[in-house]
Amino acid sequence: MGFLGPITGNLGFYGFFGFVGFLSAFAGTGTDERIESNINRACRNSFAIITITMAFSLVYVVSFESIGTFPIVFSMLFIASMVSFVLSYIYYDRRGD
Repeated sequence: MGFLGPITGNLGFYGFFGFVGFLSAFAGTGTDERIESNINRACRNSFAIITITMAFSLVYVVSFESIGTFPIVFSMLFIASMVSFVLSYIYYDRRGD
């Protein structure tokens, strides 16, 4: 999605390039059951946050007819889901369950 930035001229799409750095952090995690469990729980939290906030943001965009803000809002939702995943993973990892 980041490659749509130069094509459309919308700066909101450039935020998706940050996902490449996020994926490289989990390149060498291995196959530990505790890590997999923590990743699964953090994904669950991130999915819940993105689902709820996407519903509210779509209502906002449609209600105020501000379709031009949709790429920026979508990028911010993506960032929020990544941040919630990382914070949840750190919490579960330090808790040690």
